[in-house]
Amino acid sequence: MLADSKPETERRPSRADAAKEPPCRLLVADDQPQILEALRLLLKPEGYELEMVKTPARVIEALSSETFDGVLIDLNYTMDTTSGREGLDLLSRIKAIDAQLPIVVMTAWGNIDLAVEAVRLGAGDFIQKPWENARLLNVLRTQMELHRSQKRSQWLEAENRILRAQGEHEMIASAPSMRPVLELMARIGPSNANVLITGEHGTGKEVVAQTLHRLSSRADRPIVAVNTGALSEGVFESELFGHVKGAFTDARVDRIGRFELASGSTLFLDEIANIPMRQQAKLLRVLETGELERVGSSVTRKVDVRMLSATNADLHAECADGRFREDLLFRLNTVEIHLPPLRDRREDIPLLAGHFLSRYIARYRRSISGFEPTALQTLVQYAWPGNVRELDHTVERAVLMAHGNRIEAADLRIQAPRSAAQSLDHMSLEEVEAILVRKALARADGNVSHAAEALGLSRGALYRRIEKYGLQ
Repeated sequence: MLADSKPETERRPSRADAAKEPPCRLLVADDQPQILEALRLLLKPEGYELEMVKTPARVIEALSSETFDGVLIDLNYTMDTTSGREGLDLLSRIKAIDAQLPIVVMTAWGNIDLAVEAVRLGAGDFIQKPWENARLLNVLRTQMELHRSQKRSQWLEAENRILRAQGEHEMIASAPSMRPVLELMARIGPSNANVLITGEHGTGKEVVAQTLHRLSSRADRPIVAVNTGALSEGVFESELFGHVKGAFTDARVDRIGRFELASGSTLFLDEIANIPMRQQAKLLRVLETGELERVGSSVTRKVDVRMLSATNADLHAECADGRFREDLLFRLNTVEIHLPPLRDRREDIPLLAGHFLSRYIARYRRSISGFEPTALQTLVQYAWPGNVRELDHTVERAVLMAHGNRIEAADLRIQAPRSAAQSLDHMSLEEVEAILVRKALARADGNVSHAAEALGLSRGALYRRIEKYGLQ
């Protein structure tokens, strides 16, 4: 998802690159250990990654916590040994979890009626025990290929829809870890569903919000964005709901709040976890009723707002600790999109770096043609505790500092973490502070509040250091 005009050293992965997919992950369920072992001996050499379980309950548990390309299940377990009803019930439960997941069923007591019933409920094929190895392998291979072909088609459609919605903020995402994100964005973008966007600081949550807005039917009106982390409790209500003249000392004129400005459009609240508990109740009421009153007014006003919110905090943990209202969380996360950190999508680093390089050589009018191979290698290997924002700042600084017509590794001014044996004697105070900030953010999984507490700083003080060292 990057414009064609890129430095000559950059190459976007081709479709052939994308086709190099990981091995198929297959969930296999049978209550007989000897059957599971026979299947393991047959399927492991064929390149399958296998998860073997013995009960329907373990199948559901595995599907709830892991991702698979297909399921091979027996139809008879402990309830009885001949009817296949327990397996058919399991099949229905699997389809309820993932309607597209291919399922192959098998039983030693198979008959045509049972096979028809299994297919009617969503099974892709039916195998009778004892199976023929060649047929079983062929059936599984066919089901896996069909499933992956369908997933690739969905991925391309999602990518095309995101591309059509691109504006000033570009979604550059070719890494496999970003495919579910783009597919979900393409699916829910046109809806009016409230979306909670989660992920470490600097992962691109605002870019996701902007893209979701442009995919929606509200795209003809501008999105309204508020950084709630920067709002003190004293101005929160006035900023979001507005106020009337005379409502408080400095209220010299009526003011429209962000909710009214966003009516008919999209409201994006960043740093949503920082809203004080007392204000959370007022926000919840607006989301539930679509009504608000400006501060100092008794006139009720209707608003029609699609709510997008973002946080790097674990809101479920915040609810458990009593710092965030669970009913508000339910209103905010009709759908949740989680952005992986940059270290988990390293395939995108050359693309992102090339994009930022093009932007800054145009902004600063520098004659730079690209990155040296060692510079690219440094970028890909670096841990990026500040994620995409840190990469953005790093490339901007390199453009300004570069002496030649290509970015060299030294121009990036990033280093691998120093070993414990290395002395701090030759490091500046800023270098030490930057390392401490990075480590604190990493330990806190990007949660600024927790990192600030660990460092003995206020959130504002930590934010200033994050900005200073290009980590935001």
